[in-house]
Amino acid sequence: MAVIDNVARTFAPLTGTEEDVAWGMLAFYRSTLLMKCQGLEDSQLRFRSVGPSKMTLLGLLRHMTEVERYWFQEVILGDKVVPYYGQDSEADFDNLDSTPVPEVVRRFHIACADSHTVAVDRSLDQDVPCEMFGKPVSIRFIAIHMVEEYARHCGHADLLREALDGSTGL
Repeated sequence: MAVIDNVARTFAPLTGTEEDVAWGMLAFYRSTLLMKCQGLEDSQLRFRSVGPSKMTLLGLLRHMTEVERYWFQEVILGDKVVPYYGQDSEADFDNLDSTPVPEVVRRFHIACADSHTVAVDRSLDQDVPCEMFGKPVSIRFIAIHMVEEYARHCGHADLLREALDGSTGL
């Protein structure tokens, strides 16, 4: 039985402020990743179809949940976030049976909603209380990085999904 169904794709605005377009693109890619997982059963979401990689669609959902939490909760708000799936850099793709798929999906939705709440009223020009490589970080950098992160992983999801059932271009 499919865990993820009835995903409504969010399309980014083609005009508007820089914030509208940036956050709209991020919402588009969030919904795209969910669409790549739509209609699949637990075992399919866990399937490592592109060896020798440990990457799975379920692992991508877990990974992007942690990415959302890191950039929006830890970097922007300065909160210390304890990872759901472990400290190791590969933890999001390991031990896939440790958390039921519906809980992974629930956590993903919550992380995205929380991130939206954090970002919605902030200017892209605003710096955050974190430095990287000794330099300030702006909300603009985070927005662009998040779009890049999702776009890259949606490409991975394309390959994983196509290997599972031949679906392309969702």
